[in-house]
Amino acid sequence: MSLVVHKYGGSSVADADMIKSVARRITDARKKGTGVVAVVSAMGDSTDDLIDLARSVSSQPHPREMDLLLSTGELVACTLLTMALEDLGQEAVSLTGSQAGIHTDTSHGQARIDRVDTARMLQELGEGRIVVVAGFQGITEDEDITTLGRGGSDTTAVALAATLQADRCEIYTDVDGIYTADPRIVPEARKLDEISYDEMLELANYGAKMHPRSIELGAVFNVPIYVASSFNQTPGTLIHGNADKVEMENRIKATGIACTKNVAKITVRSVPDRPGVAAALFEPLAQSGISVDTIVQNTSEDRTTDISFTVSGDDLSAAMAKVEELVKEIGSGALISEVGLAAVSVVGSGMQHTPGYASRMFRVLADGKVNIDMITTSEIRISCIIREEQAEEAVRLLHRGFALDEPDPADGN
Repeated sequence: MSLVVHKYGGSSVADADMIKSVARRITDARKKGTGVVAVVSAMGDSTDDLIDLARSVSSQPHPREMDLLLSTGELVACTLLTMALEDLGQEAVSLTGSQAGIHTDTSHGQARIDRVDTARMLQELGEGRIVVVAGFQGITEDEDITTLGRGGSDTTAVALAATLQADRCEIYTDVDGIYTADPRIVPEARKLDEISYDEMLELANYGAKMHPRSIELGAVFNVPIYVASSFNQTPGTLIHGNADKVEMENRIKATGIACTKNVAKITVRSVPDRPGVAAALFEPLAQSGISVDTIVQNTSEDRTTDISFTVSGDDLSAAMAKVEELVKEIGSGALISEVGLAAVSVVGSGMQHTPGYASRMFRVLADGKVNIDMITTSEIRISCIIREEQAEEAVRLLHRGFALDEPDPADGN
């Protein structure tokens, strides 16, 4: 029997009627003879409500207790969906992340999946049941509950699809696929029929609504990921490893424009220019679970250097505390932080070995009077750090500047 993993986001299970609609969609798949594992997020804004509740009783909630609290949101959605399936005459069973065998490391709030023990799920599937799993959560070897970070239910779903060797993973959400830009910012944005793992990973890292680690897992285990709306039957977008139908030399366009807001910059002045200083600066941040993105280093004639880097605005306070400790140890100069920034990115595999993308991006932003603070690149992405208040206009300018509102022969539209 074929097997598919479904994932339903919080907006798809926000109330009782939506949960019943999801149950009908799963039932339709099951009646076609397909085995189904459904991964669900917490209902609507319930995770945000739990966070607010925790902060109302504690100024600094303990990470372990926070994970245990937040895991309850998915349990509510998971059990209600199972009840709705049973009401439709389907045999179904709800499982917590730990019951589903999802084992993680001990990084509370941003845990990573170490392994999945599929025995319980395979047993339930073998007995003809639909398996409904609470997303976003797992358990450590010491039996502490962990969460995988915001959007982590995507990663749960792809991890289960990989370990269960499912035919594909279907992500159902409030949008009907992956677009060339956020359609709320760019009404002319086009939905893509398909996209490569590499391109999708860059878009996800820089603002697209998917958990980047889910794309990494999909690429490593070659799991096709289908993204579509849970509210209609409109065809979605397939993320897979062979999305490029046209040779790269013939691709004249980027694939999409991404945007990340709430970016903060930290600058350390007059850092001694000697081996090991950069490692001493960034290792404590990594050990604290703080992700660093753009890094710029400028060396002066007096053998000192200025190092600037960006972090999420949510991590700024913790990052500054760590960096302040180092500044005192190595005798650096001033420590400066800046908030209210954003990253805008042009993504596309067509830019590999093809000149002109960077210059076009810079010219479009310059003509739009958007100042560039920092620049970072990969083989298929160029990102610029700019002021947050200019971010949405920059996305619109770049979408037009790279002609993404026009049909692209690479995706058949």
